[in-house]
Amino acid sequence: MAEGAAEEDDKAGRAPGQRESQREGQRRFAQWVRDYRRLPGIPDEFLGPDGAPRAVWSRFFEAFGALAPDEIERRFGMADRHLREAGVTYRAPGDSADRPWSISHLPLLIDEADWQQLCAGITQRAELLERVLRDLYGEGRLVAEGALPAAAIAGSPEYLRPVCGVPPPGGRYLSLYAADVGRGPDGRWWVLGDRTQAPSGAGYALENRLVLSRAFSDLYKSMNVPRVAPFFEAFRDSLRARADRDEPRIGVLTPGSFSETYFEHATLARYLGFLLVEGDDLAVSDNRIHIRTVAGLKRLDVLLRRVDSNSLDPLELDASSHLGVPGLIDVLRKDGVVVANMPGSGVLEARALLGFLPALSRRLLGEELKMPHIATWWCGQRVAREEVLARLDEVAIEGAYRRGVPGFDSSGPVLASELDASDRQRLVEAIAARGMDYVGQEVVRLSTMPVWEQGQITPRPFVLRVFAAATPDGWAIMPGGFCRIAEQADARAVSMGDGARAADVWVVSDKQVSTATLLPATDKVRIRRIAGVLPSRAADNLFWLGRYLERAEATLRLVRALGSPSGPNKGTAASLQSAERIQRLLVAWGAVSQTSRAAAGRIAAEALQSEARFGSALSLVRAAQRTATSLRERLSPDAWQVITEMAERLAYEVEDDDSVLSAAELTLQELASFAGLAQENMNRAAGWRFLDIGRRVERAINTTRFTRQFAYDEAGDEDLDILLTLVDCQITYRSRYLLAPILAPVRDLAVLDPYNPRSVAFQVATLNEHIEALPSLKEHGLIEKPQRLAVAMQAMLATAEAEKLEVKMLFALEQDLLSLAEAIGQHYFPHGPNAARPEKLTGLA
Repeated sequence: MAEGAAEEDDKAGRAPGQRESQREGQRRFAQWVRDYRRLPGIPDEFLGPDGAPRAVWSRFFEAFGALAPDEIERRFGMADRHLREAGVTYRAPGDSADRPWSISHLPLLIDEADWQQLCAGITQRAELLERVLRDLYGEGRLVAEGALPAAAIAGSPEYLRPVCGVPPPGGRYLSLYAADVGRGPDGRWWVLGDRTQAPSGAGYALENRLVLSRAFSDLYKSMNVPRVAPFFEAFRDSLRARADRDEPRIGVLTPGSFSETYFEHATLARYLGFLLVEGDDLAVSDNRIHIRTVAGLKRLDVLLRRVDSNSLDPLELDASSHLGVPGLIDVLRKDGVVVANMPGSGVLEARALLGFLPALSRRLLGEELKMPHIATWWCGQRVAREEVLARLDEVAIEGAYRRGVPGFDSSGPVLASELDASDRQRLVEAIAARGMDYVGQEVVRLSTMPVWEQGQITPRPFVLRVFAAATPDGWAIMPGGFCRIAEQADARAVSMGDGARAADVWVVSDKQVSTATLLPATDKVRIRRIAGVLPSRAADNLFWLGRYLERAEATLRLVRALGSPSGPNKGTAASLQSAERIQRLLVAWGAVSQTSRAAAGRIAAEALQSEARFGSALSLVRAAQRTATSLRERLSPDAWQVITEMAERLAYEVEDDDSVLSAAELTLQELASFAGLAQENMNRAAGWRFLDIGRRVERAINTTRFTRQFAYDEAGDEDLDILLTLVDCQITYRSRYLLAPILAPVRDLAVLDPYNPRSVAFQVATLNEHIEALPSLKEHGLIEKPQRLAVAMQAMLATAEAEKLEVKMLFALEQDLLSLAEAIGQHYFPHGPNAARPEKLTGLA
């Protein structure tokens, strides 16, 4: 028997070890099937209607089960580590901080035949909604002829009258559509809701795919899962094609870093090669939208918006909005910019319209809907309202236009059968008084899929979001989508704010799949050496990122000097005086609260990680992290990881003086790592220059303060030695002079030496080089203020003599450096009326 089995393995090309692994996988799979407790009466993705595992899941789990348990856990840990290191986050409504992204380690599997039926239904629905929008904001025949009640449209806050009669630039109302779907009680896919405003989730779907395909690369390849890159390529190309010039500039309009899905906005911008912009980055000029850049105003051709319609233009829509662009709607009227999706498209997300879609499909497309949706009755019509009230215990009540039910605290549906008598009566009276604000929907339990919990698979409800992109060749469907899984077995709705986790979605094929990527063909690329334009806001953030990190480094150097066993803590009068000078500097910088004669270790610990002090190393690194959050599309994963690790390290409570010193030294090493990444990996365009300008100007300021504090006219060996340590020049000084620290040589090395990369003179010379390479923004051709200040300082430092360098001169130099930093900000990062500047004349983009 053994020989026969071995012979079969040889013929099949399987090694004995592979045969054993296959048998083990089959055994584990059988056990998992026996342990799987399917929820009664609820459709399930793992088990088909006959109770047997679907073929696509059998194929997956037999291969998955062949992995050893410790190997499975290792791969799960690798996936979690990637998410943590990449900083994948989201923010639920009401959260004040980002949450780490939670992913299910098992994908949702859909076989190819099932997927094709799903695609057909999504394609039809997207085309139907596009035609409905075209009528609602165009001829208005559907309302005029009674196919849609006027109140169902006008009652929606997403119906924007200023957009009526405005043809969409580029020809499309919907550029991106998404539908939330689940398996219905009849085994078919059912639509749970439409997403036409600014569908979210595509960027997270991309990240989920990256994580799972890396963790299970061999399994991913063997399942022949189609890549998502062709979908994004088609979407990107369709946006380009709608612009009115060959090489358009496309931006992703985000509400900002406090948005719930800001990470996704940055991911899409980076992956698609678009600019990530906020409303303050944009301005209207000559009936066009322009980006405020460090080189002046630059035309923007296409906006992929992630801002709700009502917030897009405070002049014609919500006047309180700070997220949009004043005058945007007028630019749309004059065909000056393509906006995807068109403002007002969110009206189709209203549940009030669901009940009318079957008839609209027959009217506009001449065919029945291929994919059903939840039975819905809009209570704005008498007959529907009476039916809902008559069947109140059998239906779920939802808001007609927004999530949640008006008058009730719940963010989801309300079940009258679960209300007490007073709330039930209040609900009945509200529906009777203003039925147009409510809908009744059939109570549908979400279909389930298997998730991995404690070494077993268990069913959990899920919602699948499928994306469709409008292209010149029709609607392109993302192969897969964005899946959200509830933690509770009886969930009726799933959102990422309700403790859900996400899952990758694999469409499984029997055929080999394309290896397409977003990289363009070499014969279609025009050579470029400048990486596009730099918005003023991004330049501002890069500038302050450099300053915050340099401030953190200066504080850490003071902490190290104070806490070092060889530092100013030896008990002599000179040592105590030097320690007091360090403490006074920490107080002046806002790192510690007072200058008492408390133990140096306690003061160092406060300066290291006090959350209450704005100048502590922890506060400064967190400020840098917040600033870096607004630059996610511009920072490499390695750079982001370094900043995150610094914040985590400093937040970890120190126990003694040694741990304070160790944390400071390790964080200084990480700061050096970030500086190395910036120096070696960033393209030498304007973005890198502003990051380095921030670092250089802050280092010059800090070095000047160090010199004033420790190289004063009567400074002794102790203070001068501290200064050499703070500016990292001990080795250089001793190799040059072979003497104990002397005032004039130390001052020269710290302030005037143009060859010392830590000196003030070196920083000012570098600042001059950067400023000279930046764009000139005035037409008069005269030297501009930032360069004028920098040139004057460089001349002063080049002609100064160390023996005549006085403390008051150092103070004046420090004030000049502060003035230079302020001039750079006013010149390149203007706000308000000063933001409209001419096109650049010279320099980098």
